[in-house]
Amino acid sequence: MGSSVRRPGRRVDLGGARRRLPDAVGAVLDQYERHLALERGLSDHTVRAYLGDVTSLLLTVFGPEPGPDRRLDEVDLAALRGWLAAQRSEGASRTTLARRSAAARTFTAWAHRRGHLDTDPGVRLVAPRPHRTLPAVLRPDQAEALMTAAKSGAAELEPVALRDQALVELLYATGIRVSELCGLDIDDLDMGRRVLRVLGKGNKERTVPFGAPAATAVDAWLEHGRPHLAVEGSGSALLLGARGRRLDPRTARRVVHDAVAAVPQAADMGPHGLRHSAATHLLEGGADLRSVQELLGHATLATTQLYTHVTVERLKAIHDRTHPRSR
Repeated sequence: MGSSVRRPGRRVDLGGARRRLPDAVGAVLDQYERHLALERGLSDHTVRAYLGDVTSLLLTVFGPEPGPDRRLDEVDLAALRGWLAAQRSEGASRTTLARRSAAARTFTAWAHRRGHLDTDPGVRLVAPRPHRTLPAVLRPDQAEALMTAAKSGAAELEPVALRDQALVELLYATGIRVSELCGLDIDDLDMGRRVLRVLGKGNKERTVPFGAPAATAVDAWLEHGRPHLAVEGSGSALLLGARGRRLDPRTARRVVHDAVAAVPQAADMGPHGLRHSAATHLLEGGADLRSVQELLGHATLATTQLYTHVTVERLKAIHDRTHPRSR
């Protein structure tokens, strides 16, 4: 369905860094890439991120010109800690350090299971907890203004404007990721039931509902917009770029940034901001946390719980502004 599914046999380009590793270590890294791509079904972007962090670790351990007889068992706890210390001294943030630590632990755990390491040094690696910043979200009235502007822009039935309206309506109505949206095919929509079939992280499929305004925008795009942009190579992609190919997530991000910029007093945000806004407004409207977790495709409830902090902050702001005993 979506472009996030990785084709077997394709190798992530690490800019020549892989070739600087000892042959035996490079062979292990190739196995790990296949594990991430084929066994875990991760997207190109995620595989590249994991491999980039692990390659950085390995190059730190083995140096710029390692001998051919070096082996992976040199990756021990001291090496992991030294790598993180070097990252910290170069100014890496707590969030970056936490992410790289997680990537290293995932790799060493896999290497131990496969017999490449006698023990798993990542088990004892302690990384700083990342700062959890509250995501910027639109107020409901700002979200309404955004959708009204998109509808007004599409009033002349110009194909790209119709696509952009369908794009922002679906992102806000469903809270799906921009990669998930761009990966949708026409037959992933059930317009009668008003639901999407979405392929999320780890190739996990879920069903996500959307409302009448989004359905109206999608109908207009399919009837008056898509036929004018479709070309022989369009396939069954739901959203198309100006040249008729499947819409690129980078284009979708630019569309959302530009649309939100026109909303008075709205924070600068892209598709992920609309996802945050959708989740926040669902919770403020009374949706339970488990349902929002399912809609967003979060693997754990802890990720979804971030939005409860957003709603609490908003409640505190309202209290401070309106309650006579707030100050």
